[in-house]
Amino acid sequence: MTPITSFAGMSVAVFGLGGSGLATAQALVAGGAKVLAWDDNPDSVAKAVAAGIPTQDLRNLDFSGVVALVLSPGVPLTHPEPHWTVGLAKAADVEIIGDIELFCRERRAIAPNAPFIAITGTNGKSTTTALIAHLFRAAGWDVQLGGNIGTAILSLDPPADDRIHIVECSSFQIDLAPTIDPSVGVLLNLTEDHLDRHDTMERYAAIKARLVTGAASAVIGIDDDWCAAIASDLDKLGKPVERISVRRPVANGFYADRGHIFEAEGAFAREMADLNGIGSLRGDHNAQNAAAAIAAALTIGLPEQAVLEGLKSFPGLAHRMEEVARIGKVLFVNDSKATNADAAEKALASFDRIYWIAGGKAKTGGVTSLVSYFPKIAKAYLIGAAADEFAVTLAGRVETVMAGTMDAAVAAAARDAAADGAREPVVLLSPACASYDQYRNFEIRGDHFRGLVQALVGAEPVVEVK
Repeated sequence: MTPITSFAGMSVAVFGLGGSGLATAQALVAGGAKVLAWDDNPDSVAKAVAAGIPTQDLRNLDFSGVVALVLSPGVPLTHPEPHWTVGLAKAADVEIIGDIELFCRERRAIAPNAPFIAITGTNGKSTTTALIAHLFRAAGWDVQLGGNIGTAILSLDPPADDRIHIVECSSFQIDLAPTIDPSVGVLLNLTEDHLDRHDTMERYAAIKARLVTGAASAVIGIDDDWCAAIASDLDKLGKPVERISVRRPVANGFYADRGHIFEAEGAFAREMADLNGIGSLRGDHNAQNAAAAIAAALTIGLPEQAVLEGLKSFPGLAHRMEEVARIGKVLFVNDSKATNADAAEKALASFDRIYWIAGGKAKTGGVTSLVSYFPKIAKAYLIGAAADEFAVTLAGRVETVMAGTMDAAVAAAARDAAADGAREPVVLLSPACASYDQYRNFEIRGDHFRGLVQALVGAEPVVEVK
């Protein structure tokens, strides 16, 4: 835990008592703050009480005596409309912040030179975060990994000069962290997402930009116009920027070409790493992730040889292009984290003969943006609420099976792929959808896929099943 001492003796309201919210309340209490916590869910309030956290319905709280409202990132700050606690706090001129902000303030107070890498982007941030952590951990560093990737940041050990924090940040978390100031800020890419919470793409991009604007050094992917503009803005501010690209060479930074990572400085470029043969880093999207991880690690001071060795041993992440098993020549890949079309595109681009399991709760635009990849798809197996919509898009282009459920889709795809004459047919779960119509989250969806595959007769795991 990281006790938050900067609010010692002060009254702090906390709303949202899920995993990160409960950790936040505990960290504030441990640091000596006078905490009053609440949640709209009575079960969450009961858990807080059991954990010894003081609770009070914030509707009955006099906010004039409160120095801050700490909001969980899942609670709407601005859109589609502010949560009722936001209105109460603003009426009393009380600042509204989140757990990332608390960590940043504590770091400045107790260990301002402690290394801290923060990663954001629309897609790829979890893999990049895990990869950076792996590079440092493999080199023997004390690594604290958390944030949006799963472990609440305030559950981690406190900042220290000999300890590195590597933290994935969502747009919701950044929106609640006005003074975020990592040693290295990584911004991978920006595409339309979460506009129900941010209203416009301009606002979404501006929030993401805060992470790199406040960083001592920035690593920015420039393959979309939004991020390219942010990098240019930082140049004007005199901020150090390492540019990353998988589409073209860059003058200063790192770029990828067919799995090879090059470091460029002015007119000179040298090959630094070869990702070919590293299954956990297959595809251009992972080349971007790897280039960003390399840039961030070198900026902090990790030796180049340690970086190269770490890349080779990276096991990958569950539900992100996870190679679950091989049955004969058929490879089964769990990419359940692909909850939108842009994420699914990365997987479709990485294989040549695909038996595609897709569907769920559709995002805006469905899969129309993936038409150029349809020739790679031998057959599609549609599940969930989006099945009818996706079938219309695929009609006349891809043979389609209305599977309905994951069980039916896996059984049919495995049978069809086994009969394929291709060298390596791939059964790919890359849904291009949220999971909420059939599963509580994408992890449960991916676990179901993995379990079904492993239950098939003769399945031989090619990676450890987690």
